[in-house]
Amino acid sequence: MNKPLRRAAVFCLALIVALMGWVTWLQGAKASDYKEDPHNPRVTIGKYSAPLGNILVGGEPVTGSAATSDTLKYKRTYTDGPLYAPVTGFTSQIFGSNQLESLYGDLLDGSDSRLQTPADALARERAKGGDVATTIDAAVQKAGYRELGDKKGAAVAMDPATGRILGMVSTPSYDPGTFAGSGGADQKAWRKMSGDTEDPEVNRALRQPLPPGSTFKLVVAAAALEDGLYPSVDEPTHSPDPYTLPHTRTKLTNENAAAPCKNADIRTALQYSCNTVFAKMAVDLGKDKVKAQAEKFGFNDGKVDTPVRAGKSVYPGNMDEAQTALSGIGQFDDQATPLQMAMVSSAIANGGELKTPQLVDKLTDGGGNTVQDNEPKTYGDDKAMSARTAQQLRSAMQTVVDKGTGSGAKIDGLTVGGKTGTAQHGVDNSGTPYAWFVSYAEDGKGHRVAVAVMVEDGHAARNEVSGNGLAGPIARAMMKAALPS
Repeated sequence: MNKPLRRAAVFCLALIVALMGWVTWLQGAKASDYKEDPHNPRVTIGKYSAPLGNILVGGEPVTGSAATSDTLKYKRTYTDGPLYAPVTGFTSQIFGSNQLESLYGDLLDGSDSRLQTPADALARERAKGGDVATTIDAAVQKAGYRELGDKKGAAVAMDPATGRILGMVSTPSYDPGTFAGSGGADQKAWRKMSGDTEDPEVNRALRQPLPPGSTFKLVVAAAALEDGLYPSVDEPTHSPDPYTLPHTRTKLTNENAAAPCKNADIRTALQYSCNTVFAKMAVDLGKDKVKAQAEKFGFNDGKVDTPVRAGKSVYPGNMDEAQTALSGIGQFDDQATPLQMAMVSSAIANGGELKTPQLVDKLTDGGGNTVQDNEPKTYGDDKAMSARTAQQLRSAMQTVVDKGTGSGAKIDGLTVGGKTGTAQHGVDNSGTPYAWFVSYAEDGKGHRVAVAVMVEDGHAARNEVSGNGLAGPIARAMMKAALPS
């Protein structure tokens, strides 16, 4: 063979070897990537080739599957879609999925390797979809949704002893079943939801941090008791009324000018929601001590997973003393989700130990056998506060409900503690305030529930907005549903 032909042959052989190596790499190392790529239509065809597994509430499915006449043989259906959308999320043949539908998509469509039997593996068949059992209590969820009604807001109820989320409501909501398919009506429903200025797709319970207002005073009170600044909730504080913000001429006053806020003890200050007491208390403690206490409750943690990730609640660090004072009453740059404030109340109700919030109880295969069981876990490396501090705060919160601003949350047969909040916002505080209510209830038999409610827009006049009037009844209904007499 002459030299030019030999070179050409070697070159062609090298190309063949390279091509074989490339094909082997694609079919081996990269096969799973292409197989799982959402742009691969086979992925979607496989996902909807059989009925999906279900998301369960109280052991009953709140999702389903319906046969279609299209290439995608089944589509997702929802029972009481708007009620449970903040829990389930959505899965759509066109628009993908989110929340539990997304996080457990492999389990629900049967592609999770934990579901595959030897027979499935041998036949290379997809297993029957598994189920996701949530911690939601249907009665609590329905009570919160009913009471929120046409208000824009959210509510979270937790079992303090386990961290199980018993109710997670966000309004306005949406029906994920209206765009679960691939037809024109589904696309129209998606556009309508996406274009809604009320943002129904936002899970306000988890993903919308807002100023917590006076409910944050519980965090400051916990910091003061833990630090020893004041030995008990009944010790008089050193608090002028009005209080001049440090290094300014701005005088901070109280909503009720007749309230006995001057040098009030923590119990009285919570009862009358005294701004002057907690603003000065935050300054006396210093921003670092308040921040440390806030972080024990979950503030500034961007990785609170329920398993759906919650929005980050913020207690700022870079503040002067005047700003620290305002942060002490839940203003300035404080931000909290309803889940975060439920965590605060939950820690207080549970003797100072905060359990990690948990939305999923267990995962099962298509035959009902447990694949994963989620046990309660303590949040953080240490308790959020001592048992004594928690007991003191529970007692003070009971006074708020029995004699103070939270009277609307009283429930016959239950011991109830709470804290109201009205958070200012907008230019020069011109916006309608956010109404908050943070609470817990116990039945005397060892059962407790913690609830946080935020009403962003209750369609009320600005001067009629209050945590007790707007958010309190919602919390009351959820607590009553969680601990029926």
